[in-house]
Amino acid sequence: MKFLVKYACLSLFAGSVWALDANPVKVEQLAKTSTSWNGSTLPAYSDGQPEITILKITVQPNVELAWHTHPVINAGVMTKGRLIVITESGEKLELKAGDTIVEVVGKIHRGINPGPEMAEIVVFYAGVQGKPITVKK
Repeated sequence: MKFLVKYACLSLFAGSVWALDANPVKVEQLAKTSTSWNGSTLPAYSDGQPEITILKITVQPNVELAWHTHPVINAGVMTKGRLIVITESGEKLELKAGDTIVEVVGKIHRGINPGPEMAEIVVFYAGVQGKPITVKK
């Protein structure tokens, strides 16, 4: 009997939620591309056991990251602040909270937080087990 009462209460609650919004789930595509932010075609996936890494990277104001490359495809979403991504050859991308990035692969670059607030980005790496996702210059 307790089960029926709980089920009935949940059903009433669920019904009221559905009544508030006819479509309670919203899906918004943030990025879909076969090129990185500078227009380069993304490379084919490497052979080996796939390994997904998700990092939340926080960069203090007025900090310049070291020059580095990524040998794997990666994409991110800025959650706070601003970042400037610049390649060694001078290509530049400015990001603010809410922006997405499909990062350059195999190209030397770095991020710069021009300040005045902390920058935060969540990055998803599609790597291969046992291989690095970032290589410092």
